[in-house]
Amino acid sequence: MTAATVSSAAQAAAPAAPEAASSVSASVEAFSGLAHQVKLELNAGDTAFMILSTVLVLFMTLPGLALFYGGMVRKKNLLSTLAQSVAVSAVVTVLWILVGYSLAFGKSADGINDFIGSFDAVMLKGVTLQTAHSLAKGLPEYLWIAYQMTFAIITPALIAGSIAERMKFSAFVLFTALWLLLVYVPICHWVWGGGFVGAKMGVLDFAGGAVVHVNSGVAGLVAALVLGKRKGFGRDNMAPHNLGYTMIGSAMLLVGWIGFNAGSVWASNELAAVAMLNTIVAAMTGIIGWTLPEWIERKQPTLLGLVSGLVAGLVAITPAAGFVNPTGALAIGLFGGVACYFASTYVKNMFKYDDSLDAFGVHGVGGFVGAILTAVFADESINALGKDATVLKQFLGLVVVIAWSAVFTFLILMICKYTTGLRVTDEEEIEGLDMSQHGETLHG
Repeated sequence: MTAATVSSAAQAAAPAAPEAASSVSASVEAFSGLAHQVKLELNAGDTAFMILSTVLVLFMTLPGLALFYGGMVRKKNLLSTLAQSVAVSAVVTVLWILVGYSLAFGKSADGINDFIGSFDAVMLKGVTLQTAHSLAKGLPEYLWIAYQMTFAIITPALIAGSIAERMKFSAFVLFTALWLLLVYVPICHWVWGGGFVGAKMGVLDFAGGAVVHVNSGVAGLVAALVLGKRKGFGRDNMAPHNLGYTMIGSAMLLVGWIGFNAGSVWASNELAAVAMLNTIVAAMTGIIGWTLPEWIERKQPTLLGLVSGLVAGLVAITPAAGFVNPTGALAIGLFGGVACYFASTYVKNMFKYDDSLDAFGVHGVGGFVGAILTAVFADESINALGKDATVLKQFLGLVVVIAWSAVFTFLILMICKYTTGLRVTDEEEIEGLDMSQHGETLHG
């Protein structure tokens, strides 16, 4: 998702299509469109590749994440968990078209653009069949908008894993809308849209380690702490009701993640091939990193551990997919699996917070580890921008993202608390959210 076609650390990826690195300002002057637009110079091969990548990333949320999370909750909360993924997709799509895209990727006045985009493209004003975004002039702007929208969809959907089985559906819908506009959109702009984290701090984030995973993981942790523990947490049996769903969902996530990472090159080329291979490799070593300590501790490997490790490896490689070689991907996936295992077991047990489906333990911790290791394993022969990567830059960028996400997530939760209310009643929670929030059950 990074600006892989622009030779600037602001977009954190190597030039995927050399022709796209030509003078953006000259193109804008010649085209006389919006500040972020250039005239489309259609590359049919890249366009076909990106249509496929867009489909794959959307597939990650519906049905991938929905099934992954749905299998891990108790049976009485399955439909409500699925409904959250569907609701996120609808709310984010509408808001992205209305204003989200413009604020994330529009160009505003100098100085202001360090922090936010513009209102120039509200409701896609000025977008036509002949326009392209200046970051990817070989792709129709409509396609660029759709691809970026799929990232905006899955990020708040990930937060649902931390607050599963206890948040009111009305609160979740309001939270999603406010969080997209006040948290995701600004951070997306800072890192990928020409803002200060990418352009001035030089933070590298190839496909969403900070923007997607650390951001959603931190928000999930804050939400879990504000809502409090599920009724009976630590006492009642809250085991997953159907790990078959979870395994199927994880497989869908793996396939979709190829569009997530390889598609972030924005071109059908050799860098996309490396990103694809790195994605698969890290997923597999993530399985090993999670399963080995679990096997040693529990004396048995679990299917839940295997698929959790797979996702942990995918999360960890996301910021690094287009900056490291496959050997680096092996290490990042392994370290990511180990770190997420300990965060989701020992750390959670130590502090006794109820991160229901380990959204923070996997996405927050995995994204953080992957972002730091991006600087450690960056390979200049894969991506020239890797030579400028440092652990300090990555760390400082993560601090900015964590601080904004934590503070504004808390404020949004307070808005929800005093409007819709945040949490279902004890009686509704015991009954299950399928019936209390939606009036339906799995079998009718």
